[in-house]
Amino acid sequence: MFRRDEAVPFAFVAEADHFRSNVTPPPRERLGASQIVGRTLLGLTVAAGLVGSLIFGMPSLDSRDSATRQQQSEASDNR
Repeated sequence: MFRRDEAVPFAFVAEADHFRSNVTPPPRERLGASQIVGRTLLGLTVAAGLVGSLIFGMPSLDSRDSATRQQQSEASDNR
């Protein structure tokens, strides 16, 4: 068995060359048209949700309008 001269913190790292495999994994399956369309629609739905939440959330994030306007209740006006 071949031993390395340099210090290695873990034994399995030093022995990694011994356990190399020459077996190739099987080829990936090709996606069908319906799977491609489904994944595209899912991606568009997620992107549209993020854009919509940003658009609807922008008025609440605006700091100029809320600093100039103070909220007062109507009950305190009649005292």
